[in-house]
Amino acid sequence: MSVSGLTFAIRAEIIGDLGNLFSLRHEQLGWIAGAAFWGFVLSVVIAGQLCDYLGMGRLLGAGCVFHTAGVLVTINALGFWTLWGGTLLLGMGNALVEAAINPLVATIYPERKTEKLNAVHAWFPLGIVVGGLATYGLTLLHVGWQVKTCLILIPTFGYGLAFFGQQIPCTERVQRGIATSAMYAELMRFRFLVLVVCMLLTASTELGPNQWIPDILTKTAGFPGILVLVWVNGLMAGGRLAAGRPAQKLSPLGVLISAAVLSAIGLVALSFAHSAGPALVASTVFAVGVCYFWPTMLAVTAEWFPKGGALLLAIIGGAGNLSVAFILPVIGRIYDVDGPSLALRKVAILPLVLIVLFGSIWLHDRTVPREAVLQE
Repeated sequence: MSVSGLTFAIRAEIIGDLGNLFSLRHEQLGWIAGAAFWGFVLSVVIAGQLCDYLGMGRLLGAGCVFHTAGVLVTINALGFWTLWGGTLLLGMGNALVEAAINPLVATIYPERKTEKLNAVHAWFPLGIVVGGLATYGLTLLHVGWQVKTCLILIPTFGYGLAFFGQQIPCTERVQRGIATSAMYAELMRFRFLVLVVCMLLTASTELGPNQWIPDILTKTAGFPGILVLVWVNGLMAGGRLAAGRPAQKLSPLGVLISAAVLSAIGLVALSFAHSAGPALVASTVFAVGVCYFWPTMLAVTAEWFPKGGALLLAIIGGAGNLSVAFILPVIGRIYDVDGPSLALRKVAILPLVLIVLFGSIWLHDRTVPREAVLQE
């Protein structure tokens, strides 16, 4: 997870430099950034189906190879397509790691999935914090974007060595003796399809603005936007590490409804932030909102659909990344035509829709017996 966060931060910090160096529009930069999420979708859906057969250890090894290849292609890029290809490979590496880590955590902690998946996904924003601070420091030293990109290799080799030769258990589905046909049957349940739609919106709300925040706030607030990204993700990491308390006080749906409300408020406030103080206040509200989205959606999937195993977790993760692949160039297009502030304001529509969706599910579940809910 730390590698994924690091790549995200580095991409966010150097995206302006790439635009200037290769004469690219913001929409083109959005497609380059989005390639990481296309790569994630491509790999995670395939890996999710093969996880039980190949084993989680082999997926982690393949992730290490793709991360290394992605860095090498990116630093030798000649223009749009080579930048897109390098970012695609990095996204595929991220996917292979997540396709292994999510079912591994769900297997080891079957009774504490919400808490532990939030904790492990705290490493994504922590990676952004480390990457953001490191790249900001290198910028002050006038170090080029290629060197910044090479920072990705440090945690890549780290997790490769950490998992090499380790005995990794079978997934929860295999341990429980659930047939593969039963896993695929879970895909068509109406409740799961609704959850996929919700994931499309939660991921776009979190990662779409996050990828553009450094560039946007540097222009609108006159403040180093990468430091706002560091602040946002530091708060997100803290929130995910402390997820056990809100998970105990609120149901997972309660957490998600609260997150949607705060995300909407934070995005609207960010769109009106034109100095450092308001930008930090607005980003704080936004961070507290989005920090629980991704891991709680995975936890809900694991709790509601245990028969779905690694496949359903992979589908949810893939849906989230697919939505971000689309939203990044859309934000870039609005940025090109109407300006950065309006781009953030329009994204705020997504969490408003989520409030309605999550609220409807919550109201429905209060009126239907739990046994019936789990069969939907």
